Amino acid sequence: MDYITIKNLEVFSRHGVLEEENRLGQKFAINARLYFDTKEAGSTDDLNMSVDYSSVCHFMNAFMKGHTFKLIETAAERLATDILIEYPRVTSIWLEIRKPWAPIGLPIEEVAVTIERGWHRAFLSLGSNMADREMSLKEAFYYMENNDAIRILKQSEIIETEPYGMTNQEKFLNCAMEISTLMTPEEMLTYCKNLERMAGRVKTEHWGPRPLDIDILFYDDIILDSEKLTIPHPDMQNRFFVLDPMMEIAPYVRHPGINKTIKEMREALAAK
Repeated sequence: MDYITIKNLEVFSRHGVLEEENRLGQKFAINARLYFDTKEAGSTDDLNMSVDYSSVCHFMNAFMKGHTFKLIETAAERLATDILIEYPRVTSIWLEIRKPWAPIGLPIEEVAVTIERGWHRAFLSLGSNMADREMSLKEAFYYMENNDAIRILKQSEIIETEPYGMTNQEKFLNCAMEISTLMTPEEMLTYCKNLERMAGRVKTEHWGPRPLDIDILFYDDIILDSEKLTIPHPDMQNRFFVLDPMMEIAPYVRHPGINKTIKEMREALAAK
């Protein structure tokens, strides 16, 4: 992946655990790699197709001066996030904040924190079969649209589907969504569960009715199996209410575990 490098940007700011560090301030140095596709900028010679590194440098300087954190880990995390949000062409960032002559009571050249952060592609399945089904989905859309850590890339039409597993309940409204997110899979799970609770969902029996249900189908191409979360979703290949909306927005996305596209999984399910 292409990138722009920023080396040793010096800023004077107030970050540190000690009171005098926050009061007096000190010099920090920032290194960064801004990852994005430079092909269009290189072909057109148009700054609008690139990332203005002068603007980024001034942004980092203003950020470091405008905040005070005890930990440079926090400064790095917050700065990386804000750059990724402020500059849409940047897909990921490698960021290092150096603290020369850190006051540790021993001779030392510097202490530094280095992190890598970026946008991740994920697919979600949303459903509702209680209360105002459409309103529950639209409220979830609203909160995602207004979350800086989420960009909605594609969204399917809302369709009505038969209940799955437990059939003696109301029909569902379902849809699928492709997003770009700064959240980790675990953070995304927590966020989705919070949206479900805001919609009024409480712990119910398996496959039972719910005002809002959000499942993470894919997250990049990872395969994850933890106590709390399995990605890709373990039963998506058996669910028309998942595959039909996904067919609309991503028919050729391939399941990294079973090596079939959405289209292939939909055809296999229909043939059963």
